[in-house]
Amino acid sequence: MSGSPGLRERKKRRTRELITEAAWRLFAERGFDAVTVADVAAAAEVSPATVFNYFGTKEDLVYSRMEAFEEELLAAIRDRPAGDSILEAFSRFVLQERGLLAETDSESAARLATITRVITESPTLLGRERRIYARYADSLAGLIAAETGADALDPEPWVVGNALIGVHRALIDSVRRRVLAGERNPRLAREVRAEGERALGTLGRGLGRYGVKA
Repeated sequence: MSGSPGLRERKKRRTRELITEAAWRLFAERGFDAVTVADVAAAAEVSPATVFNYFGTKEDLVYSRMEAFEEELLAAIRDRPAGDSILEAFSRFVLQERGLLAETDSESAARLATITRVITESPTLLGRERRIYARYADSLAGLIAAETGADALDPEPWVVGNALIGVHRALIDSVRRRVLAGERNPRLAREVRAEGERALGTLGRGLGRYGVKA
């Protein structure tokens, strides 16, 4: 009996992987907006209801990982060492190479190119992404307000939060432009990191000592 929960979890994880793999095959072939949840379900050999059990919306097949990213970002700010500013903690987090951007093999490069093409060609996905970034900025602003003791009507935390998330968005856009132009790792990661350092350096001249933790 003790092994049953582990087996169930493995089956659930495998079903989720099968749905995701089927979805990305279809998205790569037809484009995101031309694929329905019913199409994904048929390709994964599950029911549409099963797809929705794992993914609340079709867009979540692409963006479900972004919720974990938000939690990791807020934790990086919240748990920064004493003496570190919000900008320093954010810089360490956002400049860290992760996911496909940290890989140099040809398969990872091909996957990154496919993901980039699917997202940039879909108005639906780009619209969802803008809403996710807005949520990131609001969450970060709320944390900044709490960390700095800002008044509820003070716009400064919102300004800082949006400026920081703006850097992240700009770097994602830069990755996509470069990938679509044919650029690959390790040059891709190196150039994007340099862009991030320049952008964060600009913010640092105004925000460098903002929100230093006591």
